[in-house]
Amino acid sequence: MTTTPAPPGRRVASGEQLVLATLIGGVGNHAGAWRRENSRVEEKYGLSLFKDVVGWAERAKLHAVFLADGLRLDLDSVRSQPFAGLEPVTLLSALAAVSEHIGLIGSISTTFSEPFNVARQLASLDHLSGGRAGWNLVTSAYGEENYGRQLPSHEERYQRGAEFAEVLFELFDSWESDAIVIDRASGVYADPSKVHPIDHLGKHFDVRGPLNVARPPQGRPIVAQAGSSGTGQDVAARYADLVFTTGRTTDEDSLAFYRSLKERVVREGRAADSLKILPGVSPIIGRTETEARAVERELNGFIDVDSGRAKLARQLAGTFLDDLDLDEPIPVERLPEESAVEGRRSRYGVYLDLIREGWTLRRLIEWEVASSGHFVPVGDPEQIADLLLERFEAGAADGFILLPSYLPEGFALLTDAVVPILQERGAFQTEYAGGTLRENLGLTSYHSPHPTA
Repeated sequence: MTTTPAPPGRRVASGEQLVLATLIGGVGNHAGAWRRENSRVEEKYGLSLFKDVVGWAERAKLHAVFLADGLRLDLDSVRSQPFAGLEPVTLLSALAAVSEHIGLIGSISTTFSEPFNVARQLASLDHLSGGRAGWNLVTSAYGEENYGRQLPSHEERYQRGAEFAEVLFELFDSWESDAIVIDRASGVYADPSKVHPIDHLGKHFDVRGPLNVARPPQGRPIVAQAGSSGTGQDVAARYADLVFTTGRTTDEDSLAFYRSLKERVVREGRAADSLKILPGVSPIIGRTETEARAVERELNGFIDVDSGRAKLARQLAGTFLDDLDLDEPIPVERLPEESAVEGRRSRYGVYLDLIREGWTLRRLIEWEVASSGHFVPVGDPEQIADLLLERFEAGAADGFILLPSYLPEGFALLTDAVVPILQERGAFQTEYAGGTLRENLGLTSYHSPHPTA
């Protein structure tokens, strides 16, 4: 395949490059992708497919792999699609042993976990991977029935999430970087004067500390965050290094979100580029546009409409639309106001906007099954590369979370065809910058706050 040289845009010409990560789930982002003949869905609960995906991603020099999580099983989806898979930290720990450079980011709930346990998990993963661990801070919009508790309100979940992050940072900082001595002659393994209780007493947590795992190689593992509501943006601006957001178009809404979040980061006293905003993109890709359109038709032919209705109802705050014809627009008055939604509020807002635009139920189901709320471009490698660069140069993104619609061929076209185009245009790295995920993202190293002697 030959590519048409393109003049560098302003950001690329000034030396800025994309941050690229990929969401790994084993079968592809399109809910029907597992039904393709070559899907390898049989390997969803083993290491072989994930090992291959991480290898492909690392060969392409992607910055990180990203593993989402789910805390309940929806029985209405079991028949027609593979459900949420392996627990993130367990899988990422296995992948740390079969990779060398790529970052390993997993989702962990602040509503259904405790800070001390999570700090141990993340510090352990950071040590085992040589400084490549990351945590996606999620507050969870469901799963309470499996934990014997009520789901707190949207505001309460984010308050707990913010304090959770504070406790984690305090625990990571409880060890100074030179606390471990290992002096065999004197018998001193570690200097106790450099290990500090945190004595955290807050609204949600009472944690004495210190952490019983030494300071992580990164100081603090990378923090990602995916909430795009006003409250979610506030938490991201204060604590996050990466934001995983939806990104359906390059319109003013996407630009406004980018600017709003960067402004919040600066108000928190941080540099604007200390947080990378990465919209999700789920390309349906082929070697040619004609092939990509054929794949799109194939994937959409696998859609189970009844399962799609149920999945859409979950995105619409539990609003079932079983009485509507598939080709009818959805009455906006059937849906609650965005401010009244407690779970996944910002994602709900994306769907509400589409309904206001007059999308039919069929079109919304197809988009939901294909995208889970993300941008779904269709085309050949050069077209996909052009679209990514267009958004980057417009100032709507610092990079992207790639959600391959189908595996393995669709992911191979991203890593082996799209990424080389981006590299040829000077928009993406050709080598890893350092040994840790923080270094590879171009983020400032984090050092212990304790004064040195």
